Amino acid sequence: MIDPKKIAVIHIVKKELALPDDAYRKILFEVAGVRSSKDLDDAGFRRLMNYFVRSPHYRVNAHGLTFRQKFYIQFLSDRMEWDADHLRNFLHKYYHKARIEDLTKKEAIKVIESLKNVMRHAAPPRGPEAYSS
Repeated sequence: MIDPKKIAVIHIVKKELALPDDAYRKILFEVAGVRSSKDLDDAGFRRLMNYFVRSPHYRVNAHGLTFRQKFYIQFLSDRMEWDADHLRNFLHKYYHKARIEDLTKKEAIKVIESLKNVMRHAAPPRGPEAYSS
């Protein structure tokens, strides 16, 4: 039996993917040989997570954007305290896309790197140079 936190992760992924219960149970059985997440061992948990990450279920759109990329872009935006309009304007201005969900996998990689650069340049300087006048 696996840790209850891992079971919670499985159910979060199930919800994110909007998997009906019968499809979820079928995947559980085909990938890990169990009918319930409570019966998974650590190896089965890893197989199930690897399946989800590589499967079409884990894609947001036909262009390969993953849930992980989508959530990471949202996380970076939230960390910079951008509201939805700010992020939408950023995507429109630099990537000509109206929403995160419209990005391709390659564009999402570029957006993530762009947001990281914005964060680095927006951070206050550290060290002795921050105190020189």
